[in-house]
Amino acid sequence: RAAPHTEPPPRREAAAPRRGRPGTAVAGAVLLALVAGTVGGGIGAYAQRQGDIGTVRLSQAPVQDTGRAPDSVAGIAERTLPGVVTIQVRGAGESGTGTGFVLDGRGHLLTNHHVVEPAGDGSGNGGIRVVFHGGESATAEIVGTDSGYDLAVLRVEGVSGLSPLPLGNSDSVRVGDPVVAIGAPYGLAGTVTTGIVSATERPVTAGGEGDGGGGLSHVEALQTDAPINPGNSGGPLMDAGGRVIGVNSAIRSAGGGLPRADTGGSIGLGFAIPVNQARRVAEELINTGRATHPVIGVTVDMGHPAEGARVGLPAGREGRAVVPGGPADTAGIEEGDVITEVDGARVRSGEELIARIRARRPGDRLELTVERGGGRRSVEVVLGSAAGP
Repeated sequence: RAAPHTEPPPRREAAAPRRGRPGTAVAGAVLLALVAGTVGGGIGAYAQRQGDIGTVRLSQAPVQDTGRAPDSVAGIAERTLPGVVTIQVRGAGESGTGTGFVLDGRGHLLTNHHVVEPAGDGSGNGGIRVVFHGGESATAEIVGTDSGYDLAVLRVEGVSGLSPLPLGNSDSVRVGDPVVAIGAPYGLAGTVTTGIVSATERPVTAGGEGDGGGGLSHVEALQTDAPINPGNSGGPLMDAGGRVIGVNSAIRSAGGGLPRADTGGSIGLGFAIPVNQARRVAEELINTGRATHPVIGVTVDMGHPAEGARVGLPAGREGRAVVPGGPADTAGIEEGDVITEVDGARVRSGEELIARIRARRPGDRLELTVERGGGRRSVEVVLGSAAGP
C-alpha cells in the first residue's frame, strides 16, 4: 500500500590497478593525451581555415496537438483517467495507498475491501481520503464492504464534475483481448499499463487466513499480463472500448502464493474481479449496505488431500456438513461426497468450489458432478443466499 523506502545505490569501489609490465599505465595515459591533442589540434586548424563554427541548432518535429484514436491506449487513458482516484488510508496503526474509480454522479466509488480495511468502518473519522486526477481531494466514507468478494463502496460528498466510468460485460471477454490497467502503483497516481487477457474464470483465493475459507476472498478472476503492482488494488481493468471489465485485486509474486496486490511486484500474473460480479456486489452494498453470497448449503473439508471438494467437517469439529433443507440437501448431496465439477468446469479443491459458486448469483441453477463410493453422477442445485460478512 505505502510506497517502499528507497535505499541509495551502493557505492562503487574504485577498481584496483591491474598488475602488468612497468610503464604500461603511463604509456596508455600518454597515448590518450596524444590522441586527444591531435584531434583538438585538427579541430582548431579546421576552424581557422573555415572561420567560426557558429551556433549549432538541431532539427526537431513541431508540436502536433492532435487527438488519439478512441480505441488506442492513449485514447482510452485520456477518457478514463478523470474517473480514477487514488485512495489514501490511515487507521489502526497502518497506512497505505490504493486505487478506485467513480461509479455514478452521486459520489459512489468502487475499490477493494483490503484497500480500506485499515480504516475500520471509515465513518466520519477522516481516515480515507481520495485524490482525483486533476488534483482535487475529498474525505470519503465507507458505504459497505465485503471481504469475501474483496470489494468496497465509498462515497464522497460535495464534489462536482464527477466522471463515472462505463461498465462493460465480463461475459464478453475472451483470452487474448487487449486490456489497459490504471492505478497508483507505489503511490504513482495515474499510471497506465497495458497487456492482454491471459485467462478467464481463473479460481483465485487471496488475502487473510481462516479455517473453512473465513477471512479470504474467493474470485473466479480474469488473469492479465498488464503490469499490476502494490497500489493498483481497486483500479479498473479496461477493454479496448474504454469500458471497465474488471477490478484489479491480486498478483502472484515471484516468491509464490497469491497475495492481494499490496505486496510483491508484477511478474506478469495479475488478477481482476470480473465486472459482472463487482457490479452486483456494488449495487447491493449501495442499496442495503451488505452483499449476498450464493451458497449450496454445505461445509467443505479444506484439508481434503485428494482432488475435488469433499463435503465434510474439519477434524475435531462437530455438527452437520450438509444444511438440512438447503440446496445441496434437496439435490441429494451427502456428507463424504466429493464435488469434482461445476457446470463442466473442473474443481480441484474446496477453495476452487467456493470461487466457482461465488461467481454466480443466488437463484442460479448449477450442474454439479459428484463422486460417491467410486461412482459418479450429476445433480442440479439451485443456489441459495446468505448474507456476506
